[in-house]
Amino acid sequence: MFAIIETGGKQYRVEEGLELNVDLLKADAGNALSIDSVLLVDKDGDTKIGAPYVEGAKVECEVLGHLRGEKIVVFHKLSKKDARKTQGHRQDYTKIKVKSITA
Repeated sequence: MFAIIETGGKQYRVEEGLELNVDLLKADAGNALSIDSVLLVDKDGDTKIGAPYVEGAKVECEVLGHLRGEKIVVFHKLSKKDARKTQGHRQDYTKIKVKSITA
């Protein structure tokens, strides 16, 4: 059984027991989290597709913690002006573990 959920403007394919990093959520580590924005649920070939979300479908997760991604360099250069600007960025993530999928 798997589902496709939407969180942080992105879509993820999840199964029970899967651990994944999603954009930062306002939840403390160790707490339970329920995601209602389920786009698709598939159970043994029986597929339910939402318009836009599947009614009554829910994905229960546990928040494992918060972390930050690798640093990337953002470099801006204006040609013919000798102007340069360098910035760094690290994205904040929340690590979650999928406990159950209900449809």
